Amino acid sequence: MGATADEPPPGIEAIASDVELRYAPDRASLERGIVDAEVVYTWWGEREDLVAAWPLARNLRWVAASNVGVNALLFPALVESDVVLTNARGAADQPITETVVGFVVALAKGFRPMFDRQRARVWETHETDRLAGGRVVVVGPGPIGRSIGRALRNGLGMRVAAVGRSARAGDDVFDSIRGIDDLHSALADADYVIDAMPLTPQTGHAFDEAAFGAMKPTARFINVGRGKTVEETALVDALTSGRIAGAALDVFEEEPLPADSPLWDMENVIVCPHMSGDVTGWEADFADVFYDNVRRWLDDAPLRNVVDKRLGFPTEDPTLP
Repeated sequence: MGATADEPPPGIEAIASDVELRYAPDRASLERGIVDAEVVYTWWGEREDLVAAWPLARNLRWVAASNVGVNALLFPALVESDVVLTNARGAADQPITETVVGFVVALAKGFRPMFDRQRARVWETHETDRLAGGRVVVVGPGPIGRSIGRALRNGLGMRVAAVGRSARAGDDVFDSIRGIDDLHSALADADYVIDAMPLTPQTGHAFDEAAFGAMKPTARFINVGRGKTVEETALVDALTSGRIAGAALDVFEEEPLPADSPLWDMENVIVCPHMSGDVTGWEADFADVFYDNVRRWLDDAPLRNVVDKRLGFPTEDPTLP
């Protein structure tokens, strides 16, 4: 779905001899191909095409999302069906972690205003923030959140806590894990707040005026989760009023970010065009997750990354062999 024989997902030859491949670059071809298909791989196809073709599927058993976020695929007919949904969890953990580490360093060391002064040929020194010992709260302690927490703890010497769906004991990455009901109290002491949440009915606009109001005026906010987990007008107000010190944003409520958004011109904001996971070869990394699952499917082995369609993300152990 969304690919052609001339431009297939990279590495498709890994499964080409084991399955019958059909390409559906548009709605018409998907409607023809889905009739007796057992598996649909979304690649970069359109949600609306799958919704339109869905009633024609007679044998469909598995939909494999090509990316990590699956909120766009959770239309009622799929959610209510017995069709298994998987995602590409794990493919982007390290690239996104690297980007977040870069964001944290850039915000702490004032790289954005430093680069502005460089362009103006202004020689002006300034003190920067110490990162070692700083407090981080990761909201969304899934695999990506854990990878981020581990890097900030082990690489930069920061103290890392988390907020998840429910409270549970801390571990080797997080000093503590509070439940989402304690979000505001967890934010109060954080120097850096990192949003790594999926978009679900429970996480939409979790970061609103009250959440930003709970943060310290010296705190920085980083979002590599989903844009709609943040009420963007509240974020803009918090940044312009000085309720928080800065932000680095990879995702936005509306993408592309509108040209008239005030976020573009803020000296204390880094705008990243939803590319925190886009390292060289990233598409092959995402496709490899699917190919591994195809081999599991053919061997009648458990699939990785099975999404709980009511929650909107996988819940099984990511170390599943």
